[in-house]
Amino acid sequence: MKSKQAGLRFVFFVVLLDLLGIGLLIPVGPELVMRLAGGTVQDTAPIVSWLGATFAIMVFLCAPLLGALSDRFGRRPVLIFSMLGSGLDYLAMALVPSVGWLFVTRVLNGITGASVTTAQAYIADVTPPDKRAAGFAVFGAAASLGFVLGPLLGGILGAIDIHYPFYAAAALCLCNAMFGLFVMPESLPPERRAKHAVKSPFQALAILRDYTLARQLSITLLLVNMAQFMVHPTWMLYTKHRFGWGPREVGWSLFAVGLGGALVQGGLARRFVPKLGEKRSIALGLSLAVLAYVGYATANEPWLLYVAIAIASFGGLAMPACQSMITKTVRPDQQGIVQGALTSVQSIANIGGMLLGGYLFDWSIDPVNEGVPPGTVYFGSAVLALAGLLFAVATLRRSPSAPATGTTNGSDRPA
Repeated sequence: MKSKQAGLRFVFFVVLLDLLGIGLLIPVGPELVMRLAGGTVQDTAPIVSWLGATFAIMVFLCAPLLGALSDRFGRRPVLIFSMLGSGLDYLAMALVPSVGWLFVTRVLNGITGASVTTAQAYIADVTPPDKRAAGFAVFGAAASLGFVLGPLLGGILGAIDIHYPFYAAAALCLCNAMFGLFVMPESLPPERRAKHAVKSPFQALAILRDYTLARQLSITLLLVNMAQFMVHPTWMLYTKHRFGWGPREVGWSLFAVGLGGALVQGGLARRFVPKLGEKRSIALGLSLAVLAYVGYATANEPWLLYVAIAIASFGGLAMPACQSMITKTVRPDQQGIVQGALTSVQSIANIGGMLLGGYLFDWSIDPVNEGVPPGTVYFGSAVLALAGLLFAVATLRRSPSAPATGTTNGSDRPA
């Protein structure tokens, strides 16, 4: 019991620090790009988008491989490798002399930063099917807490020296790797491991053909994540352009985002999802997400952004329920590769969302397009989230409830 708790603590910190690192870049990343390359807010938006897309491309290529390797050799070595690599990469990011080298670090971070895939498989290993929604809610709480600490730490340290946030992230990741090396137990026993590892993301994506619910809900995940990733490269630039915010104000706003997400996914989701049911939780969460994006787009005062952030927090009910439904249909020896495939779907959404968001925001603030609101980018997010909601509703109406068993017969094909 103690070793399992230690493993869950480690996975919690893997997710926390992975998202902390991403969160660190939101308030200070665009500022670092402007310092290294020069230029205005409008000039910076496409560069920031391509940096995010570069990271996502590498996650797309590497996440299924890491997930499959964890199915073959166990979760523990893959997670420790990922944390060591991320720590060294954050240290390199603090020392880059040019935007070109910043792209190199994004490549390296994408290779080792795909640890979330294996962390999700670890949770599926150690939680019974009827507790997985709660387990993934804790996972979501760790991600939200990363967005609490990351932007806040990035805003505070970045106001002192723009390189300090990266040193802090490097130190935390390396310490976490050491914790895993000496404390973390393995969650996947040898008899449950796969005999072969998938070698490419396209092979990983192909496995979704064997799991009907995972394949259908992956379309919803694609649309909803694309909507969310349109926010990542534009939030700092949008609030700077619209309200004159700097890193500190951006950090506090994202502190509110992360805190709300942590409270909902770390506490309320574990109460509401079992009562509402997974299907209703998905529909309610996605509906609130649509409303939140409209709020971001139409806010004419900073405090209204915080109202939209509060609404978005309750949208966090959807993802734990969705993850729980999917894992209940997947064989134990394929949890890693299926999670890797879903991470690849998320990476595709990341690539598309980052680029679409950056260029749409760039277009909306161009003086040539007078009369186009700068919040147009978030109207785009609302449209994508609405499409995801409609697709999810249609899918869940056709699908029976996921079986509450963790046996190898949980897939749509024979074990």
